[in-house]
Amino acid sequence: MEVQEKTTVTIVEGTGSKFRWIAITALLLAIGSILRIVSPSIVGITPNWSIAMYCLAIILVRPSITKAVGIGLVAGAIGLITSKSIFPYGNLASELVGAVVCASIINIKPRLQVGKINIIPAVCGLLSTVASGFTFVTVAKLALSLPMKVYLYGMLPVVGTMALVNMVVTQLLYFPAYKIFTKGDEYDSH
Repeated sequence: MEVQEKTTVTIVEGTGSKFRWIAITALLLAIGSILRIVSPSIVGITPNWSIAMYCLAIILVRPSITKAVGIGLVAGAIGLITSKSIFPYGNLASELVGAVVCASIINIKPRLQVGKINIIPAVCGLLSTVASGFTFVTVAKLALSLPMKVYLYGMLPVVGTMALVNMVVTQLLYFPAYKIFTKGDEYDSH
């Protein structure tokens, strides 16, 4: 006859959130990576969903600049694998810059609203994508010795377009992400 031992698990409220930011960030970066892989190229351009996802993560968990550097480096490393660009190494610098820009905006705690709608996600998505995209195309232009016309008329307009797309995507995804990841948490909605 077997003797079964009882195991008691005690859950102490308020614990376990020390590394919760890592889980939220990892999940959102994974979603961004999957979307980047499965998204078709439109005129040779694949949307970088990772930017919108790390912006959401940064908005939700409010990391320090040091942690944002880590988030950017991880997003850049993932971009090395998932990028369909001609110069995937540019992702290391560009995602780092984008994440730091987003965290910088969040850390100054601006209050931006249109009516009752918090538009910080839109601002973060827009400015982070501009910073990331500008860094990426500049690094690619220099590394690949691309002509100035390609840079000015081919690459920079794509950055602007993607910034507008990520502005909308980040804003739209913020509210469901906020409800899912911060229900009952100490994070405020601004």
